[in-house]
Amino acid sequence: MILVTGVNGLIGSTVIHEFARQGYPVRALVRNRVKAQVLEALSGVEVVEGDMLRPETLGHALDGVDRALLISSPNQQMVQAQCTFIDAAKKAGARHIIKLSGVTTSLDSPFLFSRMHAEISDYLEHSGLAWTFLRPSQFATEYLREVPTIITERALYLPFEDGKLTPVDLEDVAKAAFTLLTTPGHEGKAYMMSGPHALSMTEIAEQISLAIGESVRYVSIPVEERHQAQLVAGIPDYVADALDVQSKLRQKGNGEEVVHLETHTALGIRPAPFAEFARRHAADFLGTSEWGMAQKERKNPLSLRDLTLV
Repeated sequence: MILVTGVNGLIGSTVIHEFARQGYPVRALVRNRVKAQVLEALSGVEVVEGDMLRPETLGHALDGVDRALLISSPNQQMVQAQCTFIDAAKKAGARHIIKLSGVTTSLDSPFLFSRMHAEISDYLEHSGLAWTFLRPSQFATEYLREVPTIITERALYLPFEDGKLTPVDLEDVAKAAFTLLTTPGHEGKAYMMSGPHALSMTEIAEQISLAIGESVRYVSIPVEERHQAQLVAGIPDYVADALDVQSKLRQKGNGEEVVHLETHTALGIRPAPFAEFARRHAADFLGTSEWGMAQKERKNPLSLRDLTLV
């Protein structure tokens, strides 16, 4: 049996949808199954409740599990939650854990969440379990957070100056996770993954413009301005502080500007360019989809649940 954790988040839910698309049975771990009704309706998906911080609640979730994809909320308890899960999985007889982190994962990174992911990865490496690391770059879905100002002002306000990034399609990452979980030979390997092009924010805005048929401009704003907007939106102080550091690193280059297509090649996945993602979400960027229309009056443009702090 394969288990995927953190499935109420953006990454985990996309992976579960990929399993359903492939017709492959999978177990999905949630803290509250009421929030997972959409996933529970998918064919082949077994939704189970459990709290990664409370190993006594994970018995059913881990029963018969051979491999697991490890994802959890990007909060202050992430290290504790994931390391507790690793211990519980080993005790239950699991053999292999695939850990999702990011291309900047490092114990000496200035970015809080890169260090946290590195701590968990180190713990997993020394756990006695087989391990695999899936390390994607920035997700293309991050730009959906900017939909409110794209709709109302046709502007993309970000504090990245002239820095370049390699946004990867989340569906590509889900395909990679599916392959790593369902095929042998990936133990002890780290898979870096990015989109096929390094793009400046001006180029990102141009791609969105082409997708919607209207001009969208990029406005480089101070990190402090973005910080205040995040606090107003309800993002916790420690997350806003971490994102400040990430923004400054992205301005000068932190590794996210490097194209990594070796995982796409190794796993037989066609790399989806950002232009394709933008076209697929054109109605969202225009504000004509049901979701897009709801963003016009959105006062909370950032959600901790949907932040992909890898």
